[in-house]
Amino acid sequence: MTESIEQEFQLPRTAMIGVGSMGGAILSGLTAPGIRIALPITVTTQSAVSAQARAVDGSVIALAAETDPAANRAAVRGAGLVILGVKPWLIHDVVRDIAGDLAPGTVLVSVAAGVTSASIEALLPAGIAVVRAMPNTPSHLGLGMTGIAGGATASAADIALAHALFSTVGEVLEVTESQINDIAAVSGSGPAYLFLYAEHMIDAAVRRGFTEDQARLLVQQTLLGSATLLARSDDAPAQLRRNVTSPKGTTERAIEVLQGDDWGPLFDRALAANVQRSEELEGA
Repeated sequence: MTESIEQEFQLPRTAMIGVGSMGGAILSGLTAPGIRIALPITVTTQSAVSAQARAVDGSVIALAAETDPAANRAAVRGAGLVILGVKPWLIHDVVRDIAGDLAPGTVLVSVAAGVTSASIEALLPAGIAVVRAMPNTPSHLGLGMTGIAGGATASAADIALAHALFSTVGEVLEVTESQINDIAAVSGSGPAYLFLYAEHMIDAAVRRGFTEDQARLLVQQTLLGSATLLARSDDAPAQLRRNVTSPKGTTERAIEVLQGDDWGPLFDRALAANVQRSEELEGA
């Protein structure tokens, strides 16, 4: 993954507005060994303490909004790539603030859920491309899944740049913007669904007599091994499940209980509720 970036791209000067949990993951990817990027990367945080924690001599300059009200504008000057990592309800205010300091040709990447490219583009001068991205929390480990979609003015080269950016933290899937909310429902929120499963499996194991530590080890190693097997196997998930499920055996009996709750429609309803909330945010 990183090797292909080294061959095809040198990322331009980059600014990050807001470096929270997800922004921190992206920053870790951009500063990983082997990543070709024009330095320094400039980031902004709300507090001076956070800025001090993010600064790295020679590679990351961190500015704090609480001590410099013009921090965001200063950060984006001269940047070819700007990542908006603030909360969704702050996106439009930040874009209004920095619009006049963006150079023509800048690619603006938003990781905010429920904020459309069109609403951002409406606040920008001509010549600025917008790309929406939906990463997930395993990006912290370089194992993220990010969906990206170009706005109306984004060229193939702009989307390729965003692709290279998020390849530093995992896999990337290019979609249309009409699919971004579905990306959020499947992979953006997906880790929470898996963690919910882990919670219940650990609790059930404890009720079977295991200690909390024993139950956690049993469940987390099973999930890790199973996910790795899924990633490395050419078999479909259904076949991998069948490989564990002997006819008339113990696994089959448990699967029958689980499937009795009709998981297909349940997941359909869960993803639909997720997408509906994204649409509500877009209309807010």
